[in-house]
Amino acid sequence: MKNFDTVSLSFCSGSHDHGRCVKTALNAAEELCVSRGVRLTDARKRILKLVWDSHHPVGAYDVLSKLSQESGKTAPPTVYRALDFLLEQGLIHRIESLNAYVGCAHPAEEHAGLFLICNDCGCAAEVHDETIDLAILGKASDLGFKPEQRTLEVRGICPDCQSPQ
Repeated sequence: MKNFDTVSLSFCSGSHDHGRCVKTALNAAEELCVSRGVRLTDARKRILKLVWDSHHPVGAYDVLSKLSQESGKTAPPTVYRALDFLLEQGLIHRIESLNAYVGCAHPAEEHAGLFLICNDCGCAAEVHDETIDLAILGKASDLGFKPEQRTLEVRGICPDCQSPQ
């Protein structure tokens, strides 16, 4: 497919430099927040890092548990407010079917979140494809519909979990 832009988040393959991936995401988040005049507080940044710590979607209570282990009891509203902020800024996506969050690989761009989610290991990869995004917006416009959120989820088996042919 010539318009199939890129798989932005790698599946959990050993060849993926996840440390670089997380560092790039956090730096991009800081720059984006500064340019928008919003604060990426230490708590928000820590929660963003916890979401980015793997390419497995993470639930709010998983984030809460990790924060509590690190710094003592953390109140659920603290995590939910931070997640809401990160969603509003486009720094993370919510995967509805899993009630979980993943980092956004294209936070500065308006786009639909298209996710390939492995049924076996649970990894998720965000795919950025302008053709699909424009098709959704075009069809919605044809029907007079104004989309407020665009997240597509495709389930299957990642390359690492597929049995050799």
